[in-house]
Amino acid sequence: QVQLVESGGGLVQAGGSLRLSCVASESILSIGSAGWYHQAPGKEREMVAYITRGGVTRYQDSVKGRFTISRDNAKKRVDLQMDSLKVEDSAKYYCNGDVTILNGHVYREIWGQGTLVTVSS
Repeated sequence: QVQLVESGGGLVQAGGSLRLSCVASESILSIGSAGWYHQAPGKEREMVAYITRGGVTRYQDSVKGRFTISRDNAKKRVDLQMDSLKVEDSAKYYCNGDVTILNGHVYREIWGQGTLVTVSS
């Protein structure tokens, strides 16, 4: 099964930290460019952080200096370190990426099922 699986969400107080992980299923050979997105209730899904396979990153302005996206290509994993969390960061967080499976086929923009982050005041 071609899947990206997120983990690491939870409840945290404002000012706290969480680390989200996105791991590729065994059928995936590699992850290409990937990003983390969030979607709060009643709002559109939007990009939070993005990283190319080579490690070039891009962030939404509201998280610059607080969030860090990183990747481990050998482990087929993309992480999002979230520090100094704010109540407004509360949302469901999704991993998205281009993946190559074992037969060489490339799937564009595969979504994970998401992990919920709740920041309390």
